[in-house]
Amino acid sequence: MDQSGVTAHKPKSPWGVTAAMPAVSACSLTDVMSEQLARQLEEENHNFSGLTDPSALLLSDDAADTTSDLMLAQMLQMQYDREFDDQLRREEKKFNGDSKVSISFENYRKVHPYEDSDSSEDEVDWQDTRHDPYRAAKPQTTPRRGFAGKGKNITTKHDEVTCGRKNTARMDNFAPEVQVGDGLGMDLKLSNQVFNSLKQHCASEQRRSAKLHEKKEHSTAEQAVDPRTRLLMYKMVNAGVLESINGCISTGKESVVFHANGGCLDEQPVPDEVVLKVFKTTLNEFKNRDRYIKDDYRFIDRFTKLNPRKIIRLWAEKEMHNLSRMKKAEIPCPDVVLLRKHILVMSFIGQDHVPAPKLKDVVLSSDDMKNAFYQVLHLMQTLYKECHLVHADLSEYNMLWHQGKVWLIDVSQSVEPTHPHGLEFLFRDCRNVSTFFQKRGVTEALSIFELFNAVSGLDIPIGRENEAEFVAEIVALEKRNEDHVQRRGKKTFAVASQDDEEEADPPFEAAADD
Repeated sequence: MDQSGVTAHKPKSPWGVTAAMPAVSACSLTDVMSEQLARQLEEENHNFSGLTDPSALLLSDDAADTTSDLMLAQMLQMQYDREFDDQLRREEKKFNGDSKVSISFENYRKVHPYEDSDSSEDEVDWQDTRHDPYRAAKPQTTPRRGFAGKGKNITTKHDEVTCGRKNTARMDNFAPEVQVGDGLGMDLKLSNQVFNSLKQHCASEQRRSAKLHEKKEHSTAEQAVDPRTRLLMYKMVNAGVLESINGCISTGKESVVFHANGGCLDEQPVPDEVVLKVFKTTLNEFKNRDRYIKDDYRFIDRFTKLNPRKIIRLWAEKEMHNLSRMKKAEIPCPDVVLLRKHILVMSFIGQDHVPAPKLKDVVLSSDDMKNAFYQVLHLMQTLYKECHLVHADLSEYNMLWHQGKVWLIDVSQSVEPTHPHGLEFLFRDCRNVSTFFQKRGVTEALSIFELFNAVSGLDIPIGRENEAEFVAEIVALEKRNEDHVQRRGKKTFAVASQDDEEEADPPFEAAADD
């Protein structure tokens, strides 16, 4: 209270009630400059600096001095970093799992292992590679000006020793499969000629390995299958569709045929003996596949010349559809069992693992050969008129003789008469059939031109025996009826007689049935 009787209030501290500070006694300048006081201040400063390490305070149980806000913040931050690193280790272990190649989260850690004295090797999968003895030493780089040193000690970038060491270090950049060694404790020097030769050799080996891998994975070679095809065949055996796969019985320009023992499919029995026709995935031996399929209206929307792998599947699917048509017309041919991508499973024509002989290999009497000719003629007519198909590759190689009958096989390339080259394929089939039976001494065998007219139902004049003129007439018919295919979806073959062009024979229509 002052003299006027008014009590003077002290302003309250925003930090609350503070403890009473002890009175500090004043000292003179002489005392400050004394050596004893200076020594005391040095000891106090030394004791305080020993407690500035937050990790030491955090790890020690006796550290109870938390009056300093900075010290407390550092201790909390250290504890948070350790917890973060522990969580990061668990995430890294969960992310890598049992993989041989692991991803390290070392760069995201707050406290590095060589600074963390408490972390054990079991918890941290880390290796300090800063002092790795097997790590190749970096070659001494030359300055930008291209030389180092002066006078007699000058060293240019073309120095033999420097270039040799650089080439040795650059060998680490080769592909992993190239074994270059570590060169520990060896001062290796590779000349430019040797290094360039090794580099070219490694590049060529990589290209060759890539080609071999591509060929092995994606191609079906002669009497062999690629891993993908082999896997499909194994799946058929595991599913019970096949009991066993015995071996290859035939090879052709487009497929490999295997013999197998049948099982059951969807609780329905499969024939005891079946064949697996594996279409080759190599396009080298049969490059004109698109000629038979691109103009077929059944596959014209799905055909693309840019993806030949899918064309092979279409090829197998096409043979399945053609066989189904032939089976409905009661033409002797294999029964379709199953289609898996480019593998077609069919019934086996033969007995006791012995395939039926081809017509070119079988020895028949004159009567049996004559009977075989009339069977082939009837099959060609039925195939053309009822199935609306042209075999397009009919010959003695694609006809089997079994149980006194002629069986037709290999109809994957068969097309309809509406195909732009359908009549040309038919004429080629007639040439093969007529030539074969005439060579076998069948006098009743028709000529090429007579057989063509008998199968197609056309009446193309055969007075002139020139094959080129006959083929030209066939091509003209195909061009003449091309508009009918585009407008009506059917093809009409009408041929004018020689005497009067205005009087045309009754046309034969090959209509599309699908």
